[in-house]
Amino acid sequence: MEKRKVLKSGEFLVDEVDAKDIFIPEQFDEEQKMIAQTIQDFLEAELYPNIDQIDSPDTNLMKSTLKKAGELGLMGISLPEEYGGFGQSFVTQMLAAEKIGAGHSFSVAFMAHTGIGTLPIMYYGNEEQRQRYVTRLATGDLIGAYCLTEPGAGSDANSGKTSAILSEDGSHYILNGQKMWITNASFADTQVVFAKIDKDRVLSAFIVEKNFPGVVISPDEHKMGIKGSSTAQIFYNDVKVPVENLLGSRGEGFRIALNILHMGRIKLGANVLGASKKAITDSVKYANERKQFNVLISTFGAIKHKLAEQVIRTFALECAIYRISKDIEDKIEMLAATGIDKGRASVEGIGHYAVEAAILKVYGSEVLDFVIDEAVQVHGGMGYSAEMAVERGYRDSRINRIFEGTNEINRLLLVDTAMKRAMKGDFDLFGKAGALFANLDSVKASTKTDETYFEEKLRIIKNFKNLILIVMQGASMQFNKDFIQEQEILNNLADMIIDVYIAESMVLRIQKMETIKEIDPESIYRSMLDVFIYNAGDKIRKSAADATNSFTSPGLNGTYRSVVESLTQVPGVNVKNARRKIANRLIEDNCYKM
Repeated sequence: MEKRKVLKSGEFLVDEVDAKDIFIPEQFDEEQKMIAQTIQDFLEAELYPNIDQIDSPDTNLMKSTLKKAGELGLMGISLPEEYGGFGQSFVTQMLAAEKIGAGHSFSVAFMAHTGIGTLPIMYYGNEEQRQRYVTRLATGDLIGAYCLTEPGAGSDANSGKTSAILSEDGSHYILNGQKMWITNASFADTQVVFAKIDKDRVLSAFIVEKNFPGVVISPDEHKMGIKGSSTAQIFYNDVKVPVENLLGSRGEGFRIALNILHMGRIKLGANVLGASKKAITDSVKYANERKQFNVLISTFGAIKHKLAEQVIRTFALECAIYRISKDIEDKIEMLAATGIDKGRASVEGIGHYAVEAAILKVYGSEVLDFVIDEAVQVHGGMGYSAEMAVERGYRDSRINRIFEGTNEINRLLLVDTAMKRAMKGDFDLFGKAGALFANLDSVKASTKTDETYFEEKLRIIKNFKNLILIVMQGASMQFNKDFIQEQEILNNLADMIIDVYIAESMVLRIQKMETIKEIDPESIYRSMLDVFIYNAGDKIRKSAADATNSFTSPGLNGTYRSVVESLTQVPGVNVKNARRKIANRLIEDNCYKM
């Protein structure tokens, strides 16, 4: 079997892969589909009938629902069999995260437990810690939480003041400090807590049990959304933590925190995909029932526009989610094959794709916000009523642009990380960028005659990539070491990079779909791609123009403007007809099943 080509993180900016080399959802096997269906059945049987009670101040129902999920084995999907899990692949973990994402506040509690509450111990714990905690976290016998954020330490996590001092007899650490915005705080049995030992410069991590004397949990916060998830402050007052509960090595906490955040970001991308699909289904069902002027509102062109855009952006997100999921899975397997502990291989494999994780966190959370906002609009006045699911979805969605590092932080992170990876030699970004910039006066969009449909799309995307490199090179030369302070320009670049990665993932998926499923080229999939790339051209043109206008001299401004216009040329599309075709398919299906 021919080995597939796998790019390094960020390498997509200067290299391409063939459609045959990516994974697409149409390749899910029967076991993966069965796990997805089990989760869907669980939500419909245990969650949706009780959603109002789960969102009440009493968290007992949330805890008991989590434990029911544990009894079904849903909490052990990502854990090895020797610790009570199912040892599923990373692609399967992402599929499970997608399906759970339709569970409103339950998905927040569930993902906090199975992800940041459990995996630091699985990935960085020793064997005794894994046996003592992970085996019980896998079944829901214990519920986990993750305690990093402090009142003065949010995005700058390493500035936290929580301290740990080794006791005179060396048997335990004395923990003092305060944590806030802790998910599952009121009912979690175990907490992964970050603190600085003595006067260390960096954090260490500890496993703290809820019943350790000195652990004080405040009442739950009153929140805009995700009301069913417990969120509270936790105080540590001279808490004695046994030395055997140090997680990893002393000073390794900051690395643990960063790597776990990479995992949280990419799985959040899958979560919001599930929530987005549910919101689309809610939208079309209502549109197919609600009449105005004696006709169903689903027949109105303005409503079809909204439904189609919901579908296009959600489908595009899905393309990128499973493309990178398989890349991460292969990276994990490659690292494990070298003899690295499987837990460490997993966290290193996920951490390697930090650029793509940030892309999917940002894009996914913003797609969901768009989709659920339009869902409320499709419902009209009923969308503002707590009687409808979209009202809850609207409130619940807003946190995702703040979770796992704000979207502002992640935009800066993805550009900075891509450039640092290139400087380390992972791929030749600056060499290619420099060559393009050296011939700026002669840069024009590549053209080709007699090209196929997909060759045209990939050529357009390559032009977009070249424009990113030119803007990045120009800004780097203008600001040198101060470039990292030019956050507005970094944001422009981030938006361009996001659109390119999503667009390319979409092209490759649809191309592969037509190959393995013999899909009619006249189907809705090419219509979705046409509209997406048509819109991307305008967005990238604006971002590039904003960036170059921010750093070019008057003499070069005309040259940049010409390059921007040339490299963002996209053929015209009858977007009205394309969107109507997409919407009509959704209306016929009466649910999202693209």
